[in-house]
Amino acid sequence: MPTRKRLLGLRYPSSDIPQQARHLYTLNWLRLIPDVSYQPVALTPTNNPVTQQPLDLSLSVLRSVSPLHLEYLQNMGVTASMSISLMQDQKLWGLIACHHLSPKYVSYNIRTVCEFIGQVMSAELANKVTNEDTAYKVQLKTLQAQFIEALSQTEYFLDGMVQLEPELLQLVNATGAVICSASQCICVGETPAEADVRALLNWMKPHFHQSLFETRSLSQNYPAAESFKAIASGVLALEISKVHHNYILWFRPEVVQTVNWGGNPNKPVEVLADNSLRMSPRRSFDLWQETVRASALPWKPCEIEAVIELRSLLVGVVLRQADELALMNFELQRSNEELDSFAYIASHDLKEPLRGIHNYANFLMEDYATALDGDGVAKLQTMVRLTQRMEDLINSLLHFSRLGRAELMRQTVNLDELVHQTIATLTIARPQNEVEFRIPRFLPEVKCDRAQVNELFTNLISNAIKYNNKAEKWIEIGYLAGQEGEIAGAGNVSPITFYVGDNGIGIPPEHLDKIFQIFRRLHGRDDFGGGTGAGLTIARKIAERHGGRIWVKSIPAEGSTFYFTLAAEADA
Repeated sequence: MPTRKRLLGLRYPSSDIPQQARHLYTLNWLRLIPDVSYQPVALTPTNNPVTQQPLDLSLSVLRSVSPLHLEYLQNMGVTASMSISLMQDQKLWGLIACHHLSPKYVSYNIRTVCEFIGQVMSAELANKVTNEDTAYKVQLKTLQAQFIEALSQTEYFLDGMVQLEPELLQLVNATGAVICSASQCICVGETPAEADVRALLNWMKPHFHQSLFETRSLSQNYPAAESFKAIASGVLALEISKVHHNYILWFRPEVVQTVNWGGNPNKPVEVLADNSLRMSPRRSFDLWQETVRASALPWKPCEIEAVIELRSLLVGVVLRQADELALMNFELQRSNEELDSFAYIASHDLKEPLRGIHNYANFLMEDYATALDGDGVAKLQTMVRLTQRMEDLINSLLHFSRLGRAELMRQTVNLDELVHQTIATLTIARPQNEVEFRIPRFLPEVKCDRAQVNELFTNLISNAIKYNNKAEKWIEIGYLAGQEGEIAGAGNVSPITFYVGDNGIGIPPEHLDKIFQIFRRLHGRDDFGGGTGAGLTIARKIAERHGGRIWVKSIPAEGSTFYFTLAAEADA
């Protein structure tokens, strides 16, 4: 039979008090069993004659108890028991358990005193919980004030958080933290590798509850955490903005503990004669030790409260930044619209006087050719040539402006068919150019503006033909798919990255960003067939209007490859 000394200091699992019994402890301050060997007496009648329902004995002092509970006490060697409930926030916090080795009747007066003790201790318990860690809570308030001061003076919350790296760990007594945004992770202290953090965050997103996730044993629910349990068994995570992918994660290391149980806490299961299963109470209450691994110190309620308050502060900063960004975008959009309108009007209105200059120069050469010497005629010819070039530039500017104003006419387009038509048109227009066209695989169908995407391919392919001085020219047109395409066209939903490559003259590295500027030519005005230098600018405009982007990789004298993406949907 266990002695009092052998039972002291041992832990008992919460499953020792089933949910139904737990409810009864919240209704009654006292629960008594004077003698576990009592003989129960059946109720007569079994059901209430008025309601035909079983009689509710929840508040009865003399009601019988569960046979499993009686067996539990007998296995422990207890003959009589009395428990006093300790309540906090109308929930069962604990019990004062009194045992006797022989039958014991407790008088009404003593029971009344015991009930009073339970009420007083419950009230004192609430005060103790409120005043617990008072100094630590004051420290947390001081840290929160520092966060408020720093974040109120920063334009982006990441900048403010980086300035307070030590305080970020002190806020929840963590050994590591990670501040995540869509583009970067800032690590403080001891943390898992960034790839592990990103994978953890992806797993964690559906498990946030009211923007919070916390656990002291991560690997129990996320097996991949076993590899970094030494530094991140405990995790407390805060979702600041799901839209902007802003998160903060705190980590605590594994703390190996030895827990002393009163017997094996795992409930044994008996197989009855009818092959049914019965959960039976354990028979031994001797010391049973368990080594707990992959578990960290628990997060305190005051630490969780501090994190929730921090989120409110950070959400305010993020919202303020979103408002400022929205205002900047509005101003930028208005400015772009005004610029497009100006370019359209200016280019349209300039064409009339320019055409007049061009025509009058031709009239002078026709009507006064005999009155002018050779130098005068040459100057008029130069004027005609310059006005023609200026008209070409104005037409390019007008076309570029119209691209930004025209509504996209989206439809499903077979790009394989479109590219072959483009090649056929360019071959007819330039029969003197012998080029090998390579298309490794059929191009897919996409939803886009057929005319604009046709112009995009036309500009890239015609440039590939034009800027090639090799004896054997080739141009390859294709697309990247899967992981390769997603990396190249980051930011698109299910993106496809198309490319047009050649073995032409290539582009020096210092000019790779400049070639997309309007009217920017890297060669002489008449070299490689001339041109206005607006083709690549128009190509970039078309890609951007389709929600994509365009970029180039090139090696001088070996060739260039232009990549571009087309999103499934984009703002017109």
